[in-house]
Amino acid sequence: MLINATQIRSGMILQYEGTLHRVMTMDHVTPGNWRAIIHVKMRNLKTGSQVEKRFSSDDKVEKAELDQHTMQYLYSDPHGHHFMNTETYDQMALQDEALGEALPYLLPDQEVSMFFYEGNPVSVDLPTTVVLEVIETQPQLKGATATASYKPAKTNTGLVVQVPQFVDVGQKIKVDTRDGKYLERA
Repeated sequence: MLINATQIRSGMILQYEGTLHRVMTMDHVTPGNWRAIIHVKMRNLKTGSQVEKRFSSDDKVEKAELDQHTMQYLYSDPHGHHFMNTETYDQMALQDEALGEALPYLLPDQEVSMFFYEGNPVSVDLPTTVVLEVIETQPQLKGATATASYKPAKTNTGLVVQVPQFVDVGQKIKVDTRDGKYLERA
């Protein structure tokens, strides 16, 4: 399906030069009295390489036709990360490369939206926030205020997040899956 370049949004999957690309960032720039330029950073879903492209406002791009299914994350083992379709109960295993940046946010029994292109999974959309447990962090510094300093904390999924000084081991924290930042205690 062809769309105007001005309709490109972050997270969208485009058919570009014969392969699928996920839009990482999109900037709409209007330099003075010139025509608008849409500056797009995309990641090739097959190779993982990044591409930067500029489109004029009247260019057309091909948005990939994707099927969406709600999938439940079950578990991980040496054969991959196992998901179940919540409607058909079909199970499938994905490798690390297919999940990419979503991997540290996956929790057992969590439901995600998975997008398929010609029957093959190409993308996973996570909920905006996830609750993770802190399993390793430094003790609180004496005299440190909540807003002044942060410390690294390792979560139960292996993700390292910068958290305020008052967060301790065993506490649950809410993390934004879009940028990996601490939001609040859960």
